[in-house]
Amino acid sequence: MFGMAFSGAYSQSYDFTGGVRLGTDWGITSQVRLAKKTTAELILQSSLKREEVLVTALAEQHSPIISRRFNFYAGGGLHKGWNSASNEVEPIKDPFGVTLIAGAEFTLARLNISWDFKPAINLVGGEKKIYTQTGISLRYVIFKKNHFEKARKKRQRVKRREERRENRDGFNWRFWEKKDKG
Repeated sequence: MFGMAFSGAYSQSYDFTGGVRLGTDWGITSQVRLAKKTTAELILQSSLKREEVLVTALAEQHSPIISRRFNFYAGGGLHKGWNSASNEVEPIKDPFGVTLIAGAEFTLARLNISWDFKPAINLVGGEKKIYTQTGISLRYVIFKKNHFEKARKKRQRVKRREERRENRDGFNWRFWEKKDKG
Protein backbone atom coordinates (compact mmCIF):
# COMPACT_ATOMS: atom_id res chain seq x y z
CA MET A 1 0.00 0.00 0.00
CA PHE A 2 2.80 2.41 0.91
CA GLY A 3 4.69 1.39 -2.22
CA MET A 4 1.83 2.56 -4.41
CA ALA A 5 1.88 5.96 -2.75
CA PHE A 6 5.52 6.37 -3.74
CA SER A 7 5.36 4.62 -7.11
CA GLY A 8 6.39 7.76 -8.98
CA ALA A 9 9.58 8.05 -6.96
CA TYR A 10 12.91 6.55 -7.87
CA SER A 11 13.18 3.08 -6.44
CA GLN A 12 16.92 3.08 -5.86
CA SER A 13 19.19 5.60 -4.19
CA TYR A 14 22.24 4.51 -6.18
CA ASP A 15 23.58 4.24 -9.72
CA PHE A 16 26.24 1.54 -9.18
CA THR A 17 26.99 -0.93 -6.35
CA GLY A 18 29.33 -3.85 -5.80
CA GLY A 19 29.82 -6.37 -3.02
CA VAL A 20 29.48 -9.92 -1.74
CA ARG A 21 26.63 -12.42 -1.76
CA LEU A 22 26.33 -14.94 1.06
CA GLY A 23 23.80 -17.76 1.35
CA THR A 24 23.21 -21.17 -0.19
CA ASP A 25 25.70 -20.01 -2.84
CA TRP A 26 28.40 -17.40 -2.21
CA GLY A 27 30.12 -14.95 -4.52
CA ILE A 28 30.31 -11.37 -5.73
CA THR A 29 27.51 -9.17 -7.03
CA SER A 30 27.23 -5.85 -8.81
CA GLN A 31 24.20 -3.72 -9.73
CA VAL A 32 23.83 -0.76 -12.06
CA ARG A 33 20.71 1.36 -12.47
CA LEU A 34 19.56 1.34 -16.10
CA ALA A 35 16.34 3.34 -15.81
CA LYS A 36 14.13 4.97 -13.22
CA LYS A 37 13.08 1.67 -11.58
CA THR A 38 15.24 -0.88 -13.41
CA THR A 39 18.63 -2.35 -12.57
CA ALA A 40 20.93 -4.91 -14.13
CA GLU A 41 22.68 -7.28 -11.76
CA LEU A 42 25.64 -9.52 -12.44
CA ILE A 43 26.41 -12.33 -9.97
CA LEU A 44 29.50 -14.55 -10.03
CA GLN A 45 29.01 -17.36 -7.53
CA SER A 46 30.18 -20.76 -6.40
CA SER A 47 28.23 -23.34 -4.47
CA LEU A 48 29.00 -25.02 -1.19
CA LYS A 49 26.85 -28.00 -2.28
CA ARG A 50 27.91 -28.42 -5.93
CA GLU A 51 31.27 -28.28 -7.71
CA GLU A 52 30.44 -25.44 -10.09
CA VAL A 53 30.89 -21.76 -10.77
CA LEU A 54 27.91 -19.82 -12.08
CA VAL A 55 27.56 -16.42 -13.78
CA THR A 56 24.08 -14.90 -13.70
CA ALA A 57 22.90 -11.76 -15.53
CA LEU A 58 19.57 -10.36 -14.31
CA ALA A 59 17.24 -7.47 -15.07
CA GLU A 60 15.25 -6.33 -12.04
CA GLN A 61 12.25 -4.05 -11.61
CA HIS A 62 12.16 -2.13 -8.28
CA SER A 63 9.17 -0.76 -6.37
CA PRO A 64 9.55 1.40 -3.25
CA ILE A 65 7.93 0.06 -0.10
CA ILE A 66 8.38 3.03 2.22
CA SER A 67 10.95 5.16 0.40
CA ARG A 68 13.50 4.82 -2.39
CA ARG A 69 15.92 3.43 0.18
CA PHE A 70 13.70 0.43 1.08
CA ASN A 71 12.18 -1.40 -1.84
CA PHE A 72 10.99 -4.70 -3.28
CA TYR A 73 12.39 -6.05 -6.54
CA ALA A 74 11.70 -8.91 -8.91
CA GLY A 75 13.13 -9.96 -12.24
CA GLY A 76 14.86 -12.61 -14.24
CA GLY A 77 17.70 -13.43 -16.55
CA LEU A 78 20.09 -16.12 -17.73
CA HIS A 79 22.81 -18.13 -16.05
CA LYS A 80 25.79 -20.09 -17.36
CA GLY A 81 27.83 -22.46 -15.23
CA TRP A 82 31.01 -24.50 -15.36
CA ASN A 83 30.87 -27.81 -13.56
CA SER A 84 33.93 -29.79 -12.44
CA ALA A 85 31.96 -32.66 -10.87
CA SER A 86 31.28 -35.98 -12.53
CA ASN A 87 29.52 -39.16 -11.54
CA GLU A 88 30.64 -42.72 -12.27
CA VAL A 89 28.56 -43.06 -15.44
CA GLU A 90 29.23 -39.81 -17.32
CA PRO A 91 30.49 -36.29 -16.69
CA ILE A 92 27.88 -33.69 -15.76
CA LYS A 93 27.33 -31.08 -18.49
CA ASP A 94 27.84 -27.41 -17.76
CA PRO A 95 24.54 -25.81 -16.71
CA PHE A 96 22.77 -23.13 -18.72
CA GLY A 97 19.30 -21.79 -18.02
CA VAL A 98 16.88 -19.21 -16.73
CA THR A 99 17.04 -17.55 -13.31
CA LEU A 100 14.25 -15.69 -11.50
CA ILE A 101 14.75 -13.39 -8.52
CA ALA A 102 12.58 -11.63 -5.93
CA GLY A 103 13.69 -9.83 -2.81
CA ALA A 104 13.87 -6.69 -0.71
CA GLU A 105 16.72 -4.23 -0.31
CA PHE A 106 17.63 -1.39 2.03
CA THR A 107 20.22 1.31 1.39
CA LEU A 108 21.68 3.40 4.20
CA ALA A 109 24.40 5.89 3.32
CA ARG A 110 26.79 3.85 1.15
CA LEU A 111 25.71 0.38 2.32
CA ASN A 112 23.12 -1.61 0.36
CA ILE A 113 21.75 -4.77 2.02
CA SER A 114 19.39 -7.15 0.25
CA TRP A 115 17.77 -10.52 0.81
CA ASP A 116 16.41 -12.53 -2.11
CA PHE A 117 15.00 -15.83 -3.29
CA LYS A 118 16.59 -16.93 -6.58
CA PRO A 119 15.42 -20.13 -8.27
CA ALA A 120 17.57 -21.28 -11.20
CA ILE A 121 16.09 -23.53 -13.86
CA ASN A 122 18.65 -25.46 -15.92
CA LEU A 123 17.62 -25.89 -19.53
CA VAL A 124 20.84 -27.80 -20.26
CA GLY A 125 23.23 -29.63 -17.93
CA GLY A 126 23.68 -29.28 -14.20
CA GLU A 127 23.18 -31.84 -11.45
CA LYS A 128 19.47 -30.95 -11.11
CA LYS A 129 16.89 -29.19 -13.26
CA ILE A 130 15.93 -26.65 -10.54
CA TYR A 131 18.05 -25.09 -7.80
CA THR A 132 16.51 -22.83 -5.16
CA GLN A 133 18.86 -20.29 -3.68
CA THR A 134 18.51 -17.61 -1.05
CA GLY A 135 21.09 -15.04 -0.20
CA ILE A 136 22.00 -11.86 1.57
CA SER A 137 24.00 -9.37 -0.48
CA LEU A 138 26.12 -6.68 1.13
CA ARG A 139 27.07 -4.03 -1.42
CA TYR A 140 28.98 -0.77 -1.28
CA VAL A 141 27.37 2.14 -3.15
CA ILE A 142 30.15 3.20 -5.51
CA PHE A 143 28.10 5.87 -7.31
CA LYS A 144 25.08 7.47 -5.65
CA LYS A 145 21.87 8.29 -7.51
CA ASN A 146 22.29 10.59 -10.52
CA HIS A 147 26.10 10.45 -10.35
CA PHE A 148 26.43 10.04 -14.10
CA GLU A 149 23.84 12.76 -14.82
CA LYS A 150 25.62 15.21 -12.47
CA ALA A 151 28.96 14.50 -14.16
CA ARG A 152 27.44 15.10 -17.61
CA LYS A 153 25.90 18.42 -16.49
CA LYS A 154 29.20 19.53 -14.96
CA ARG A 155 31.02 18.81 -18.25
CA GLN A 156 28.39 20.87 -20.10
CA ARG A 157 28.80 23.82 -17.68
CA VAL A 158 32.58 23.79 -18.07
CA LYS A 159 32.25 23.62 -21.86
CA ARG A 160 29.80 26.59 -21.96
CA ARG A 161 32.09 28.60 -19.67
CA GLU A 162 35.08 27.93 -21.93
CA GLU A 163 33.07 28.87 -25.04
CA ARG A 164 32.01 32.17 -23.43
CA ARG A 165 35.62 32.97 -22.54
CA GLU A 166 36.81 32.15 -26.05
CA ASN A 167 34.05 34.17 -27.72
CA ARG A 168 34.09 36.87 -25.08
CA ASP A 169 30.34 36.59 -24.96
CA GLY A 170 30.14 37.56 -21.33
CA PHE A 171 27.36 39.77 -20.05
CA ASN A 172 26.94 42.87 -22.21
CA TRP A 173 26.85 45.72 -19.73
CA ARG A 174 26.31 48.17 -22.58
CA PHE A 175 23.20 46.40 -23.85
CA TRP A 176 22.11 49.52 -25.81
CA GLU A 177 25.07 49.07 -28.11
CA LYS A 178 24.82 46.32 -30.67
CA LYS A 179 27.73 43.93 -30.89
CA ASP A 180 29.50 43.60 -34.17
CA LYS A 181 29.04 39.92 -35.18
CA GLY A 182 31.52 40.13 -38.04
